[in-house]
Amino acid sequence: MERVRDLRLLPKAHLHLHFTGSMRPSTLLELADKYGVHLPEALSGALSGGEPPKLRATDERGWFRFQRLYDIARSCLRSEEDIRRLVREAAEEDVRDGSGWLEIQVDPTSYAPRLGGLIPALEIILDAVEDASRETGLGIRVLVAANRMKHPLDARTLARLAVRYADRGVVGFGLSNDERRGLARDFDRAFEIAREGGLLAAPHGGELAGPSSVRDCLDDLHAARVGHGVRAAEDPRLLRKLAERGVTCEVCPASNVALGVYDKPADVPLRTLFDAGVPMALGADDPLLFGSRLAAQYELAREHHGFTDAELAELARQSVRASRAPSDVRERLLAGVDAWLAV
Repeated sequence: MERVRDLRLLPKAHLHLHFTGSMRPSTLLELADKYGVHLPEALSGALSGGEPPKLRATDERGWFRFQRLYDIARSCLRSEEDIRRLVREAAEEDVRDGSGWLEIQVDPTSYAPRLGGLIPALEIILDAVEDASRETGLGIRVLVAANRMKHPLDARTLARLAVRYADRGVVGFGLSNDERRGLARDFDRAFEIAREGGLLAAPHGGELAGPSSVRDCLDDLHAARVGHGVRAAEDPRLLRKLAERGVTCEVCPASNVALGVYDKPADVPLRTLFDAGVPMALGADDPLLFGSRLAAQYELAREHHGFTDAELAELARQSVRASRAPSDVRERLLAGVDAWLAV
């Protein structure tokens, strides 16, 4: 019988983690109490009991409810101290789960009103990232993400800001929120600015919308990575295109089930993507609301999709290869994957 290795010891990169969504439930409860923020029973009761709130975002009402809970959680991040705490704790959780590299995604406009403006907000976040990286030993970088629910001109402003801080830890540019709203091509200029500034293009697509949203990410935004991308499994030609171009899908299995994209873990098309040769980087998305962090995504692949340890090791390698980690960090992590498999 093959030995079952500890997936927390498997070196890996974490490429799909949202800023507020990385918060520990206990931290949210403490901050809400500190600032007198009323948490809905669906959120406070669930978090107190150690279980995530019940969410299903495949219809407009469900997505609004998810966004409302997320916005309430974000409203509890009010000071530089809060930001530093969140980043440090997110790094600690990632290290505990075997991550050797984290690229955390943030829209600084969400925090700017409480932190003195857009530029101060991003600088506080980047300073917190630098300190947390030094304290924990985890390599951490930032993806600045625009909100597709806002005007494309706002995205261009963020893209220019992201490029300005490329030497301070910003490595990529994303586009988040409901991909059923707005056209990817409306944001093409923002992504052009980001790419010309040397940043990785990593928009969301293929989560709540179908394969066409993934295709739009490739054709209109020239994505090097796609946030989620799982709905590409519905289109064999698109799968071939992703595989041929080597575009990595940042797949978040627990999130997909929590939001109702798929009914159960076994329905998430991990095996379809893997067998088609599409690179994947498993991610936790928003563990605050979905209840599981990075190693749990690999456990899901093992338990519900029959991934062997050799295949799980390859998933970890794919996450490292798709990262913006320096070559020496990549080599160290890849060597660690081989060592994990050799034990």
